Amino acid sequence: QVQLVESGGGLVRPGGSLTLSCTTSGSSFVISACDWYRQAPGKQREFVAGITRGGRTRYTDSVKGRFTISRDYARNTVYLQMNGLKPEDTAVYYCNSKREPVAVEDPGYDYWGRGTQVTVAS
Repeated sequence: QVQLVESGGGLVRPGGSLTLSCTTSGSSFVISACDWYRQAPGKQREFVAGITRGGRTRYTDSVKGRFTISRDYARNTVYLQMNGLKPEDTAVYYCNSKREPVAVEDPGYDYWGRGTQVTVAS
């Protein structure tokens, strides 16, 4: 299984900004479609943002207008720009590239990273 690698997390004050990155480590896998998830302590993992292979984006309601997902094919990297951060955004953020099976010769895949910590506090 391909392992994705997240980076860019850290500690910021409320209202601050961070940009997360997702790429691969030691793999020829090309990141195309990608989703960002997050998981806070004691909470379930939740979807945050996603981008399709065609460039269409979607966001969970709580981050709309504050977060932006983008992709750079030249760097084989997907980004999550986070502005106006709130304490409730504190979580470990994960990137995921998943493709559902569509044919016998195209069985799909489900790749994850290990996560990067984002902490928003005064």
